[in-house]
Amino acid sequence: MSLNRREFITTMATAGAVLPLAGNSAFGMLNTSKEKYPLYFFTKALDMFETEFMAETLAMVGGFNGLDVTVRPQGRVEPERVEDDLPKVMETAKKYGLETKMMVTSFTNPEDMYFRNVLKTASALGINHYRLGYLVYDNSADIWGFLQNLKKQFASLVELNKEYGIQAGYQNHAGGAKVGSPIWDIWELFRDLPVEYMSSQFDIRHATVEGQSTWLLAMQLLKNKIGSLAIKDFDWALKNGKSKSIGVPLGKGLIDFDAYFNTVKELGIRVPMTLHVEYSLLNDSEKDLTLLQKQKIIVGRLKTEVDFILSYLNKM
Repeated sequence: MSLNRREFITTMATAGAVLPLAGNSAFGMLNTSKEKYPLYFFTKALDMFETEFMAETLAMVGGFNGLDVTVRPQGRVEPERVEDDLPKVMETAKKYGLETKMMVTSFTNPEDMYFRNVLKTASALGINHYRLGYLVYDNSADIWGFLQNLKKQFASLVELNKEYGIQAGYQNHAGGAKVGSPIWDIWELFRDLPVEYMSSQFDIRHATVEGQSTWLLAMQLLKNKIGSLAIKDFDWALKNGKSKSIGVPLGKGLIDFDAYFNTVKELGIRVPMTLHVEYSLLNDSEKDLTLLQKQKIIVGRLKTEVDFILSYLNKM
């Protein structure tokens, strides 16, 4: 019986054969560091496509353990539909040999609508790590006092995470008045909290944007509080007379990845990594192509990203 391309990949993934295929240069580099550094794909960059297309595309790229799925408004899964839609996304991913152990939410307050149900559903399905939303400083208030009040909020989050046996991660994000832009505040907030329930998602791009020569100190400070690593690159652009950071492919920007991966190794940080693609995977001239043509282009670009990461991980 002849199989079309989609049926072939689905059949091979179900049989557990997608990852061996990834060792072939046509699919991507084999990740030999899966136990120490499982690699997940933050789905934001492909959320505009159907789940089947996304999962098949990532299987064709190779090297990924699975999904870091968006469970937030306008994400892969809408929070109010988590019980119906998250299992479907995970089952589709599983067909292609992809596990779903991480998710990204917009929640920050234990009383947020749908928060408890999302954690309950995700935990029951085997997701063990989620990213929180962002918090913003009240610049009209005493900054130190504001942080002390936030400690109470994070303590409540720890209790919620304990209830469902899941780890939260808070991403340091550059720009504006976001909590975590100056990474030292994450240390103040998290230093007395158990890392198995509240952790730092250390983002090297945003750490470098805010502290080009001090991100190393921040990583040293937080090393025992890091629960996941977000990987992406950036460059500076001038817009309306102001500098702005823009996403670029890995190795094409300003991140010192040699120093970064050496530091991760030397500090003994052994946590999942999530690839964030913060630039368009299709340029304007490619957006009217057929779906299969788009897929071929996306696979090629993501393969370059994954191979870049694995060139480091396979030596660690």
